[in-house]
Amino acid sequence: MGDFPHDLVKYRDIHFAELHPDPNQAGTAAMLLADVDGIVRTTPLTATHLHISYELMQVTLEQIESGLTTMGLHIDNRLLYRLKRALHYYKEDTERANLGCSRGDSKCTRMIFADRYQRMNHKLRDQRPEHWRKYL
Repeated sequence: MGDFPHDLVKYRDIHFAELHPDPNQAGTAAMLLADVDGIVRTTPLTATHLHISYELMQVTLEQIESGLTTMGLHIDNRLLYRLKRALHYYKEDTERANLGCSRGDSKCTRMIFADRYQRMNHKLRDQRPEHWRKYL
C-alpha cells in the first residue's frame, strides 16, 4: 500500500443476498479474498455485509464481485445496491483510464511508471543520434 497514493485505495461495502445455503457469505468472501493481490483488508461486519479496501490500480470492484459470484456467492441485487455498484464501476473505470490504464489491463502501473520515466529529463542521456552511438 505504500506505493499508492491514498486516493487510489478504495473502501467499499459488498452486500450479499440473505437467502443462500451459506449463512455467512461475508466471512466466506473475506477468506476467499485474503490472498488476492491488491486487496488491502476485508472485514465482515455481519453475515451478509462485507467491508473491503483495495488498491484501484491492481483490482476493481467489478473484478472482485465477478470473482465472488464465480465462486458461488450471491450478491444482493436490490435496486439501491445495483445503482451504487454501477456508479462505482463507472467511476473506477474512468479513474483508471485517466491514469493510463485500459480496461482489463492488469499491468497498467508498470506502463505508467515506464512512461513517466521516458518523459523525465535525464541530464546524463546521450544526445547523439542512434546510428552514431554504435561506432564508439
